[in-house]
Amino acid sequence: MTNNPNTAKQPKERGRPRNFDIDDALDNAMIVFRQKGFHAASINDLGAAMNLTAGSIYKAFQDKRSLFLRVFERYILLRNTDLRARLQHYPTGRERIAELLQFYLDSASEIEGRRGCLVVGSTVELQTLDEELSRLVREAVMRNRNFLTSLIQQGQEDGSISSRLNPDTAAGLLLCVAFGMRVVGKIQDVTNGEETINMVLSILD
Repeated sequence: MTNNPNTAKQPKERGRPRNFDIDDALDNAMIVFRQKGFHAASINDLGAAMNLTAGSIYKAFQDKRSLFLRVFERYILLRNTDLRARLQHYPTGRERIAELLQFYLDSASEIEGRRGCLVVGSTVELQTLDEELSRLVREAVMRNRNFLTSLIQQGQEDGSISSRLNPDTAAGLLLCVAFGMRVVGKIQDVTNGEETINMVLSILD
């Protein structure tokens, strides 16, 4: 008896990753990379978080490094989108810096804080990353610093920040405070957050 071609069991296509939402997968992998860093995050850790087999991860993203690149790019996009949405409600440079510091303080609190910042965590790992990954991390840090410099210059133009300040120096200090919040947030919430922000803002006078 011949098999009916319409009912015969078709052979499975080998090596094909299951269907899944890429953004959801990247967001789940992001949590692992934020918590453990690039090197300590294993394929098993990532697979469990993404609900994917190791084979599916390799088929979809080639390797852990390529997955990290996609995750890092998405992390920067999401963070920048959230921050700029918050800053658009404030007209002066000083107010925008205050809101930026509040943004970092909020990000350093509770479960979000314990997960850590992918940029800050990757900066700590910088010496162990390859040249391309190191460059991407350095560029992300410098964009943050340059953005702070632009906010200080805006504040000097609108009169909300002292014209005596060196914008680059002040931006470097603010970056240290913002990144420092994320480091502390891995352990505990930043204490006296509002007072801390007011103290930092006083350097802009």
